[in-house]
Amino acid sequence: MAFFAIALALLLEQVRPLAANHPAAMGLKRWLRQVGRNVDAGGVHHGWLAWIIAVGVPMLAAAAAYWLLDWVGGWPLALIWSVAVLYVTLGFRKFSHHFTGIRDALDAGDEERARVLLARWQQVDASSVPRSEIVRHVIEYSVLAAHRYVFGVLVWFCIGAVLGLGPAGAVFYRNAESAAHYWRRKSQAPDHPTSPALRAVADAAWHVIDWLPARATALGFAIVGSFEDAIDAWRHHAMRFANRNDGVILAATAGAIGVRLGGASLRPLAPDPGGPPMKEAAAPGDGDGLPGDAAHTRHFTQVVGLVWRTVALWLLVLILLTLAHVVG
Repeated sequence: MAFFAIALALLLEQVRPLAANHPAAMGLKRWLRQVGRNVDAGGVHHGWLAWIIAVGVPMLAAAAAYWLLDWVGGWPLALIWSVAVLYVTLGFRKFSHHFTGIRDALDAGDEERARVLLARWQQVDASSVPRSEIVRHVIEYSVLAAHRYVFGVLVWFCIGAVLGLGPAGAVFYRNAESAAHYWRRKSQAPDHPTSPALRAVADAAWHVIDWLPARATALGFAIVGSFEDAIDAWRHHAMRFANRNDGVILAATAGAIGVRLGGASLRPLAPDPGGPPMKEAAAPGDGDGLPGDAAHTRHFTQVVGLVWRTVALWLLVLILLTLAHVVG
């Protein structure tokens, strides 16, 4: 049933994509804000309690709904619920329109518009970024978004399905990523900022949760790209990035399509107009770039092909597993 749920959700998302501010996303944001304000008291144990409530309660609710629907109506209702949950937790359209807009601007020679779109997408200062660096940053942000909105969700969805939790794994992954992102930015807010303890807890939990999905994504990119180069870059250059999970994905991407990724990060904009800029780097990491050709717009086509071939690989693996289960 996992294959059919994933295939139907991807098809539905392509036909009728959700807006960025759809009710489920806004509800999650309000939920994280309320949990943070009511539970976060500055201590590490308060941070863990807030994280468990914020991430664990929706996951358990999704699992309970799956069990109830399966008990009441059997697998058809359970399948519909799985498709609905996947529909709001994964999807290319959550980032692909940014990618397409910047690519089209660069193809038209309008680098200024490309900088504006990049700055609007990632909330960074891109006012003086040269063309090749625009391309590099777009590739980096896009493959990481593909991982977090597609492949990472699929890994944890499958884990939850194997454990009999239905789509709860997808909810768990999406909420863990959203909590880390929301509380990281909220820690810079002037009103009710997130405590350092809660931010550290959310970041640490997210790193552990994303460890396996990041390597699964990197392995998929290696299989459908230049395998030897991707594995070599993964082994020798992933540690150059500040976030090792992101580094694994970016290094494998660089090797798979032969593009030079990594380098100076873009500086995030201030959370409030007129305020001081945030201190954290918005890009995956600083330092020297990886070996490979300088980023060029032709690499956009290669990235799109890499991502879609990896999706096809995922679906093929799920088909084979489903057939093996049926035959067995």
